[in-house]
Amino acid sequence: MAISKLDLPIGVVARSHSGAQHLAEDLAKAVAEALRAAVDSHGSATLVVSGGRSPVAFFNSLAAQELPWAQVVISLADERWVPVSHPDSNEGLVRRHLLRGPAAAARFIGLYQPAASLEEAALKADEALSALPAIDVLVLGMGDDGHTASLFPHSPNLDAALQANCPRRCLPMLAPSVPHQRLTLTLPTLAAAHMPLLAIQGMGKLDTLSQALRTDDVPGMPIRAFLRSPLEIYWCP
Repeated sequence: MAISKLDLPIGVVARSHSGAQHLAEDLAKAVAEALRAAVDSHGSATLVVSGGRSPVAFFNSLAAQELPWAQVVISLADERWVPVSHPDSNEGLVRRHLLRGPAAAARFIGLYQPAASLEEAALKADEALSALPAIDVLVLGMGDDGHTASLFPHSPNLDAALQANCPRRCLPMLAPSVPHQRLTLTLPTLAAAHMPLLAIQGMGKLDTLSQALRTDDVPGMPIRAFLRSPLEIYWCP
């Protein structure tokens, strides 16, 4: 199956790439162009990215782009509730691979907060996110189970996080994989992004995307909430 054969909603664009490096470089150029346009339009730009291992090449490519980095604000779509020094920390990943060289001048708003409980950490993150401007560019990933950010199928708090009128920017979430405790931005916060992008790699992810396009079960496949116009999907085998 090729991504071009998927029955995509009107306004959803799919871009195929020969490999992960090609995808990373093309995605970085598109993101950089959008951030430059945002700075030209309103004096600043806001980028929200996803963590995990897949974005490393993209982060490296984006860090090499010429941008007015001091006018860029960067944050995360989700975080593992572990210290920044932990190898599973999304913030740690961003600091190692994106916020380096000239890109280190960008302002970063992290989600991890030391706290007595995950709920308390989410409340602190929600407060920190009050300083997050409107999102110009959002880069999401997707798991084989159809989750995106840390919106995991049937997880406690998922229904609240998917409500269009959810008053919270950040909610605690539980993942089926280690580390289980997560923090995630909610649907209204993410869906307000001016330019949402989805980056996926491999035939397994393409199969998952195909399944999501055939169902209306958003709690079962949360990525379904984002498969609407506008959206650009970047994919490689």
